Amino acid sequence: MSAVPRPEKPTGRFRRMLDRLSSSQEELHHAELQQDTEATGCTRICDCDDRAIVKVTGTLRTVTLRPRAGVPALEAELFDGSAALDVVWLGRRSIAGIEPGRKLIASGRISMSRGRRVLFNPRYELRPLGQE
Repeated sequence: MSAVPRPEKPTGRFRRMLDRLSSSQEELHHAELQQDTEATGCTRICDCDDRAIVKVTGTLRTVTLRPRAGVPALEAELFDGSAALDVVWLGRRSIAGIEPGRKLIASGRISMSRGRRVLFNPRYELRPLGQE
């Protein structure tokens, strides 16, 4: 007899409810961010390759002013539920609306710096506050 393959995700309504109740808040938040990435047609950060032109979305975790080579640079960490990405705006001390907890869509060319994905001077679109 051959075994019938079971689906990875729970399929029944009751099973999905139990899965949701047994998940931590952090796991639910990550799943919600990943669903948002799929809904907007963006690339998951974990799937971004070095030197690729991408469009990503997520929530800003941190925003800091960190000079690079004597030039002011606004640096933020964007998280989409799968991985994190550093977004850097060179020559900027602040940008209106760029603050921790804010959702945005960013596009540009990914590079690797010290083992982390970085997006320098991206085109970006702030997500409306009502959608957060």
